[in-house]
Amino acid sequence: MKETTRKYILLSLLIFVMVGFIVATVLANKQNQIFETEDFLYQQTIQLYQAGNYTEAQSLIADLTIENGDSEMVNYLAGLIAANLGEYSAAAIYMQKTLDINPHNVEVPMFMLQFAEVLFSAERYADAKVVLERCKEWNWQPQDYPGYQEQVQGMLAQIENIEQGR
Repeated sequence: MKETTRKYILLSLLIFVMVGFIVATVLANKQNQIFETEDFLYQQTIQLYQAGNYTEAQSLIADLTIENGDSEMVNYLAGLIAANLGEYSAAAIYMQKTLDINPHNVEVPMFMLQFAEVLFSAERYADAKVVLERCKEWNWQPQDYPGYQEQVQGMLAQIENIEQGR
């Protein structure tokens, strides 16, 4: 191979690598901006939720669920917001999606109780009973919620009364 051919090959490789770095930098900056925007929206939604401003929180979380429909935390927050607005069917869908995304949530006592409450409020008593039976079976006693098992037993008793009244 001639010396000039080797120089052109080396120069071509160098240009290729430099263009690759430039493209990667541009794409990374764009992705970073998207992440920062979505993180800001998520933080705003949490603040609105904690302040009890569920209607505004719902409008923000709606945008996030479109962009991040596969996010466990976005779906969980959407479920909590919907439940606080009395939209229990939508809340049940979001909570189920949260569980589908992360099946390990069946081992989280407070998530399971919230899920059962949402299902109960959505009048999905059979589903709520399954979730509550899991809570009862595992005999959880969260330190931050000493009346956990009593709440589980109370909801199961309510479901029994509803089933007997049918």
